[in-house]
Amino acid sequence: MPSLHRAAHVTAQEALAFHANGKPGKLEITPTKPLTTQRDLALAYSPGVAIPVQAIAENPRDAYVYTSKGNFVAVVSNGTAILGLGNLGALAAKPVMEGKAALFKRFADIDAIDLLVDTPDPDAFINSVRYLGPSFGGINLEDIKSPDCFVIEETLKGLLDIPVFHDDQHGTAIVVAAGVLNGLRVVEKDIGEVKLVCAGAGAAALACLNLLVKIGIKRENIYVSDIKGVVYEGRKELMDPYKAPFAQKTNARTLAEVIGGADIFLGLSAAGVLSREMVAQMGPRPLIFAMANPDPEITPEDVKAVRPDAVMATGRSDYPNQINNVLCFPFIFRGALDVHATTINDAMKIAAAEAIAALARAEVPDQVAAAFLGERPTFGPGYIIPAPFDPRLLPHVSSAVAKAAMDSGVARNPIVDMEGYVARLTARLDPVAGWLQSTFDAVRNDPKRVVFAEGEEPAVIRAANTFYQQGFGQPILIGRKKVVADHFRELGIPLRPEFELIDTSESPFLEEFSEFLYSRLQRRGYLKRDCERLVTNERNVFGALMVAHGYADALVSGVTRNWTSVYSDVHRVLDEKPGRHVIGVSLLLSRGRAVLIADTSIHDLPTGEQLANIAVEAARAARAFGIEPRVALLAYSTFGQPKSERSEQVRQAVRLLDERLVDFEYDGDMAADVALNRRLMEHYPFCRLSDTANVLVMPAFHAASISTKMIKELGGATLIGPIVVGLSHPVQICTFGATDADIVNMAALAAYGAGRE
Repeated sequence: MPSLHRAAHVTAQEALAFHANGKPGKLEITPTKPLTTQRDLALAYSPGVAIPVQAIAENPRDAYVYTSKGNFVAVVSNGTAILGLGNLGALAAKPVMEGKAALFKRFADIDAIDLLVDTPDPDAFINSVRYLGPSFGGINLEDIKSPDCFVIEETLKGLLDIPVFHDDQHGTAIVVAAGVLNGLRVVEKDIGEVKLVCAGAGAAALACLNLLVKIGIKRENIYVSDIKGVVYEGRKELMDPYKAPFAQKTNARTLAEVIGGADIFLGLSAAGVLSREMVAQMGPRPLIFAMANPDPEITPEDVKAVRPDAVMATGRSDYPNQINNVLCFPFIFRGALDVHATTINDAMKIAAAEAIAALARAEVPDQVAAAFLGERPTFGPGYIIPAPFDPRLLPHVSSAVAKAAMDSGVARNPIVDMEGYVARLTARLDPVAGWLQSTFDAVRNDPKRVVFAEGEEPAVIRAANTFYQQGFGQPILIGRKKVVADHFRELGIPLRPEFELIDTSESPFLEEFSEFLYSRLQRRGYLKRDCERLVTNERNVFGALMVAHGYADALVSGVTRNWTSVYSDVHRVLDEKPGRHVIGVSLLLSRGRAVLIADTSIHDLPTGEQLANIAVEAARAARAFGIEPRVALLAYSTFGQPKSERSEQVRQAVRLLDERLVDFEYDGDMAADVALNRRLMEHYPFCRLSDTANVLVMPAFHAASISTKMIKELGGATLIGPIVVGLSHPVQICTFGATDADIVNMAALAAYGAGRE
């Protein structure tokens, strides 16, 4: 499976810490029903559980109604072909399989669990898995060596009445097929006439070739080469029944001898297999899919040097046209599960490929354009495959797969309202997660100089190192140079020349910064020497001054001091943007639901006018995050009852928003449960919100701060922020005691803000 991110930007220490911190691993199981009272237990287990048991015994299809079967996939492996690492055994495969399960959840809201079968014997593997069908809606086979994977998949498909899908084969094949369909459009070639040369004859390569034949490439125009050379008729070495159909009647024995005149090169082999000389021999405007992982058969730079007319794709995220399985497997399973498909057949695979291809030809939405620094990619040589985080993939591909399953007769639960189904799929998306990834991609494309104000802290040093390694930009660490250098050495992190160290007491900017600060603060009770002390001693002030004067692009701080203190320092230097209002917004992510909460950091007891301003800024922030805002102005009361002083401020804010004719949905006063619970909201048919709120404006700062922290600690939610918006220059403030991962995220958000000034 091609990697989702560039491995070179992840250190061994970071990877191990990521998997070990908190609960070890990447998965947990959480009940979907309340289990707090005796009645809950009676319904969930004994005696209530007997009722659905009897219903399923009478009608097995009811398992999809009363259990998790319809949204549950097993990710199964024996570890005989782990990524690019080879046969390391079932236990070593567990981190990969947990990761695969996490991707199912992230991209398609499918619950998945890893099952490791500790045997290399295909028959034993089959006998272990064949009896698991009642538990799951589908089986995703992963990292099984060839040719065992073919036997295992074919046999299990015949034994089970649920989809069995070997992603290493078919996921790659579907995305490759999508790329080939679009690539041939770009170079204006007929799929029935092209010559294809493939380097590699493993599971993925053969699956790609079989699917490409089904979409129109002629088998007689396909030439395959593996580690023993060209696959030709009569060859005995390393041949099997799956490779044999591609044996050609030819005297050629090497890749170099068959590449001449080829229209398509398909590489699933090893780095360096395809040379510049070979590329030069290919036909006009060739398609080159070099997908060896982590290093391709040939780099795009080498291809461009000899064939600037070529259209290039790789398995890497740092080049255009990434062939990535994540474009396929979550969505093909989503569609298959939703129609209770008995299998994933060729019609469903082709539908998925065509749907993926169509997305690259469609107009690109804002959320995807953000990954390209706002330059909306258009269909062409550099964009024949959608980005993996394109939010349209789930509704577009899954609905196409579901329809193909129905049309081909393998759907046991046909969808009647396809338009409604697409709407429900769209609602399952977590828009913020995609936005965060596109944000980080945008920063990599336009790196920034970011000040880390607390440069002596070990967590900050680790974060600065990760920030640099991730390609986000150049870290500037404020602190005593010897202390900072000593900490780098103690942490085992190289102090690279790219890391700039600033000691405020030795800075050449002291006079310039002091004069600037004095001009701002002299009528607020500050003497010149007070400003000089602030510049020399307060690192947050100094960092903000660096940003204000253009010596850095952004600032991150907050690890060693409370949020309000840091903001007070920064506010001595920086003001609000003209016509804007500074607020803190927090993103709360829980069970695939994203809610923006404001103001979580600036206004203690906001007036009605301030609440209206907060609502406007929060709605603006929501749209920047890819969320179309539905704003609820919260209070203890709901539409007037019970009455309270704070509720009147909220109602005044609503009246002001009415007068301003704002362009987003809003309403209030309302209690939090009414704003977030569709059933409770239905009791107020006059409510202006079309659905549950995704932006919550709190009546007071203390309510926002207390509630978000409680939810984070007790509810298991992910909390990002408070994120500062509305300030004249990009500054982000971490929470006190933030981890290095939190610091990196906030620094990246600050850098992203610098790119939007």
